[in-house]
Amino acid sequence: MQTEVEAELCFPLLGNTSCSKTPNPQPIATYMLLSAISLVTVILNLLVIISISHFKQLQTPTNLQLLSLAASDALVGFLMLFQISLIGGCWFFGDLMCIVYFIVDHSVTSASIGSMVLISIDRYVAICDPLRYTIKVTKIRVSISVLICWSTSFFFNCMCLIDILKQSGRFNKCVGRCVVVVTYTVGITDLFLSFIGPITVIVVLYMNVFAVVVSHSRAMRSRVWGGTLRGATTKISELKAARTLGVVVVVFIACIMPYFCIAITGQDAVLNASSTAFIICLFYFNSCLNPLIYAIFYPWFRRSVKLIVTLQILKPDSSQVNMM
Repeated sequence: MQTEVEAELCFPLLGNTSCSKTPNPQPIATYMLLSAISLVTVILNLLVIISISHFKQLQTPTNLQLLSLAASDALVGFLMLFQISLIGGCWFFGDLMCIVYFIVDHSVTSASIGSMVLISIDRYVAICDPLRYTIKVTKIRVSISVLICWSTSFFFNCMCLIDILKQSGRFNKCVGRCVVVVTYTVGITDLFLSFIGPITVIVVLYMNVFAVVVSHSRAMRSRVWGGTLRGATTKISELKAARTLGVVVVVFIACIMPYFCIAITGQDAVLNASSTAFIICLFYFNSCLNPLIYAIFYPWFRRSVKLIVTLQILKPDSSQVNMM
């Protein structure tokens, strides 16, 4: 029979060379909930990806940025399965995959934050400089910006962990652990480039957008009361888009703030396993919330989901359907 000590090891057959499991493991319901969130996150973001990729009318510069965000969120949902393993205290995929996981996870997270910055810039230009929006923001420019965002994220994280990648597992004192240690300089640089800098840009841009939105709202009310409606429809649609993406940004900041606040203050050592699991889950759960926000505020997303679920997209010329 398996002894009590062996039951607490990640790899009982390896004996003393195996790492131990988490002393106070999470209830099985926690793992089931996290797995369900992971699955739902992937499915919902795939619906966003299919919608924007398939329907020609939805392929606007703004939606291409949402496509980038959905791609990063879908990957986050998939990587959440590996994070569930780490919460349990055991890593079953080997030392090399441990480093690859950290590189991909940090790169995808950085790309997600970068996409938020691009969305904020898009709304800033659309609201604050609407006359030149179509000139400044084009599909080609947005595509190049998204490509730079993703490539820069992967390049930076690969450079941060290149030495560890060459000697995978050197920080693991036993089999079944996934530990990555970076230098203080790399950690501070990553903190500023991946969190403090982008969040500052996002907040500043949206404060300006909010001020202009308030001004435009008052102006439109004056036009409506005065009987002048010309141009109001376009402004209303832009304001609604700014509101929706503003909700996305606020929810995003609320979800990732606890995680990075712990990183800044260095208080992770005083957290228990449940608190750590909650903060990590909140960080990942944001990727599941974005498609739900789209479903609430974007009629085109609800229509596209209906067409996808009913397999109407398999019909000829379905990509030309009017979604607005």
